[in-house]
Amino acid sequence: MSEDNKDLGDKAEEAFDKAKDAAKEAAGDAKEAAGDFADEAKKTANEFSEGVKDTLNAENKKMLAGILAIILGALGIHKFILGYQKEGIIMLVITVVLGVFTCGIGASAMGIVGLIEGIIYLTKSDEEFYNTYQVGKKPWF
Repeated sequence: MSEDNKDLGDKAEEAFDKAKDAAKEAAGDAKEAAGDFADEAKKTANEFSEGVKDTLNAENKKMLAGILAIILGALGIHKFILGYQKEGIIMLVITVVLGVFTCGIGASAMGIVGLIEGIIYLTKSDEEFYNTYQVGKKPWF
């Protein structure tokens, strides 16, 4: 009986060693996979940040101007983004001054103008937008 227990103990020890080696190998594989995932995630994050930088620093400001025109169109922020200071000031003054004196009708009108301009900006192709509003300097619509 003691001999059987010894054989059983040896078998258990061998099985334990095999399980330990398998666990070490699995941990090594998991570390390698995690390292690969981390490297890929860093690469993707860098590509994303480069894309954002390119978009925000691009000559073509279509997306930024279009979204700002829809959201803050009444204030004329999109005009300032495109370099139209005079038109931006006109929209801002109409919104603030006429908005006060007409109980918001002036501000609503400028909001509608901004909404229309934002939709126009976003529906044009990049090249058409660039040629019309940045090269051609067309200030309204």
